[in-house]
Parts: sequence; C-alpha cells; structure tokens
Amino acid sequence: MYSLRPAAIRGLLQAAVNAGASHTARTTTRPCLFCAHHALSQNSPRRHQSTSSTREEPFKAPSGSQQSQTHYSFFPQSLSAGPPPEGPFTIDLIALKREFLQLQAKAHPDLHPQEHKKRAEATSARINEAYKTLQSPLLRAQYLLSQRGIETAEDETAKVDDPELLMEVLEAREQIEEAESEEDLVGMKDENEVRIQESIKALEQAFAEDDVELAKSETVKLRYWMNISESIANWEKGKPVVLEH
Repeated sequence: MYSLRPAAIRGLLQAAVNAGASHTARTTTRPCLFCAHHALSQNSPRRHQSTSSTREEPFKAPSGSQQSQTHYSFFPQSLSAGPPPEGPFTIDLIALKREFLQLQAKAHPDLHPQEHKKRAEATSARINEAYKTLQSPLLRAQYLLSQRGIETAEDETAKVDDPELLMEVLEAREQIEEAESEEDLVGMKDENEVRIQESIKALEQAFAEDDVELAKSETVKLRYWMNISESIANWEKGKPVVLEH
C-alpha cells in the first residue's frame, strides 16, 4: 500500500468534503482523488515497495449498528460528551475536522480489497454526511430536532409567528434588491452576522436546557438569517431576492 503524507491526505479529503457524500448515491466515472494520487506516485521513484500479500481489513466505524448510530457517535474524540443536553451544542470545528480526516483516511474505498469496497463506500458516505451536518450550526440544530421527531428543514409550516421578525426579513430583501454595489451591503452583512451569532447562543442555551420549543423557534430564526447571508453573498445588481422560510 502506498504511503500518503498527512498534508496530501488533508488536501485530498477536503475536496471530498466539498463533493459531498456521493459514493453510494450513484456509480460514477469521476476519477477518485486517492487513485489520482496513486497514479502520480507510480510515475515517481519509490524507495520502498512492499511485496506483502496481506490485505487491509475493512474500516470499522464506531461500535453500534449503522441504524442506531447518530452523527455524533462517529466522532468519539472530538464529541466525547455526545449530543445535547449531555454535550454542548457548540462544537470545536478544528478538532472535528481533524477527526473527520483521520476517519476518511481509513474508510476510503480504494484502501480496501474489492470484496469490502461496498461496505467502505457506505461508511465513507455516512461519515461525510455526519461531518457536513455537524459543522453547520443550522444543519446541526435541524438534525438534533429531527432526532426528537421535529422536522424544521423541509417543513414549510415551521415559521416564526413574529411580525417584527418578518418585517426585518422583508426589509432585508428590499435592501438587497435595491443595492447598487456590494459596498452597499457591507453594513447589512455585519448586522446579519450579529443576528446569526445571537441565534447560535440562544440555541446553545435551549439545547442545554432541553427546551425543544425554544430550540425549534431559534432554528427557524437562524434559517432566516442564513438565507439572508446567502443572498448577500450571491448578490447581483437587479437580481430578485427570494428568501426561503
């Protein structure tokens, strides 16, 4: 087996995160990142070449069946306390990413014999899904609520019945649409970032106290603020703004 330097692994796996968990969704002819690395390695001199016929055992995810595992159980080092209310809502994203890269370095299908590739693909995709969800405060909150049977991600009825909040959202949409340049939105971007951080703090408290209703309300609020943030980032002069809620 070829030896990959840690820096190379991190670079390759970062691209895998952006691509999402697509291994099990469909069969693809897109070149594998690890395969591309191996191909380059074959064209360069190697000081050592193993002649051993020993094949690596398939990567084993943390104990427990796939059905009973939560996103948190994939990361026992960085999320040792587990999900709220036992563990905090806020996550050390640097530690989470480090553990994610370590897991994917072991789980990548190309590191396993043919008879174990399907299993490795499923595990790799599952780790990707867990990581992408947990690294986002909004997706994390939606996931935690879904574990309690409360859907806020796709539920169109999950809206905040707050006239002041809705007025803020409508005013934000108008301001984005009427902007003449990106500079016109700098102040609004800063204000919206403050709103996002306030919602995250409120979610931290709600999940710590196991206040499901407050967590639901703040999650929907955060979805508004994140939509505004995305609209600002994708601003184009004269482009209509659609703020999903």
